Amino acid sequence: MISIKNKSEIAKMRESNSIVALLLHKLDDFIKPGISTYDIDKFAEELIRSKSAKAAFKGYTIPGLAPFPAAVCSSVNSCIVHGIPSKKRILHEGDIIGIDVGVYKNGFFGDAAKTFKVGEISEEAANLMAVTREALNQGIIQARDGARVGDISHAIGSYVSSQGYYVADNLTGHGIGRALHEDPIIPNFGTKGKGPRLRKGMTIAVEPMVNIGTNRVIEKGWEYFVADDSLSAHFEHTMLITNDEAELLTEF
Repeated sequence: MISIKNKSEIAKMRESNSIVALLLHKLDDFIKPGISTYDIDKFAEELIRSKSAKAAFKGYTIPGLAPFPAAVCSSVNSCIVHGIPSKKRILHEGDIIGIDVGVYKNGFFGDAAKTFKVGEISEEAANLMAVTREALNQGIIQARDGARVGDISHAIGSYVSSQGYYVADNLTGHGIGRALHEDPIIPNFGTKGKGPRLRKGMTIAVEPMVNIGTNRVIEKGWEYFVADDSLSAHFEHTMLITNDEAELLTEF
């Protein structure tokens, strides 16, 4: 069942998601060559705790894997999503890194992701980031009362393919609220007019994950990698469905 939030619940969603937005904004200045992904994780968890909130990803469990050990997912270059922070993973000039972060406060979750450049990056990497960001924008345009999930999925997938890139297999967006992952599942490709209907008061997280070389992925525990080792980018917003344009709860 897809939950419809009331005014009180929406206010709490705005608060948890505003912390996510603030963190991703502050990482623009924090991420640079020479730091480790562990440094990013430590910075993130300290900021989240300073807002009397909890890091939603830390301790998150799925069958068959140990609990996720960190506050953020830090996915460098060919790592698509769920990268585990490490003191050994040092960022270098030219890298790109996707940071996905979840926050829990007052019974509700926030979630968003952004890909950052590390110093000066290649034109290839910059183009990938631009296409992925625009794919998210194309999905957001479709996210309104009366539309269907397939409208979002088709907008993302058709745009990505038109630009010569690939949507990562089997990785999707989702509903969000009292749980980090709720119905509906929101694929990054699909058919217009298909899937659950969106209604005012729903909150969803839309998150295209786009690869340069192939749609195929390799799963290594928590972490997903592009099968041909090419670059991948990831952008995500949590949004509130309204009568008109969706309200981006994770926009700074």
